Amino acid sequence: MSKKVLILAGSPRKGGNSDLLCEAFIKGAREAGHETEKLYVEDLKIGGCKACYACRGVGVCFQKDDMAGVLEKMIAADVIVLATPVYFYSLSGQLKTLIDRTLPGYTKIRDKDFYFIATAAAGKPMLERTMDALEGFTDCLPGAKVRAKIYGAGFYKPGEVTGSAAEKDAYELGRES
Repeated sequence: MSKKVLILAGSPRKGGNSDLLCEAFIKGAREAGHETEKLYVEDLKIGGCKACYACRGVGVCFQKDDMAGVLEKMIAADVIVLATPVYFYSLSGQLKTLIDRTLPGYTKIRDKDFYFIATAAAGKPMLERTMDALEGFTDCLPGAKVRAKIYGAGFYKPGEVTGSAAEKDAYELGRES
């Protein structure tokens, strides 16, 4: 059965290691017959949440930016991939801002399969805080299932992840998604 796979690439650097792992996941998912769409969060206009709760009761943020469309795509997807480089032991600000802005409709992001991709120069244990933060988001979503976490640990320079076990894992998990 074909699924809709949405990849939210949280790196400000196209062609970086987390982006390359996204591409490997996409390749596997497409080979499995799934429809894929990757959004570069950096390219989207998404303002920070104002915590004003103007969305309460109406389910729409007052800010007129790209987030409403992203939220619709998240609701429509079967599978969501959250990908980020690790900065100061946490996810990128771009991806965190997107997550915060799901507030108007996060309860509609129901019954999704999630895959996490995180890359860093540090070793795998240092990526756990980032994975915990991503899982904290999915803990708030009804019926969310974290299917796998892809650790791109030990990669600093862009492209170092190419040919790695992490790239192979991303591809295989894309096929299995």
